[in-house]
Amino acid sequence: MTGSLNMIGYGLATIGPGIGVALIFAAVINGTARQPEARGALMGTAWIGFAVVEALAIIGIALAFVLG
Repeated sequence: MTGSLNMIGYGLATIGPGIGVALIFAAVINGTARQPEARGALMGTAWIGFAVVEALAIIGIALAFVLG
């Protein structure tokens, strides 16, 4: 029963990184619409932010398996 509860908890915890990724790329789209010439710099920063947010999700699933 605890393994199932860990996965339900992880499922709820993925809402945060999902919203984070959405906000990052929404900001890039908005910035690109305002200044198209800055697209390269914005995308580089966006990929770094995406990697950091996804690392939190990967740590979360690792903890769900370790604690279960």
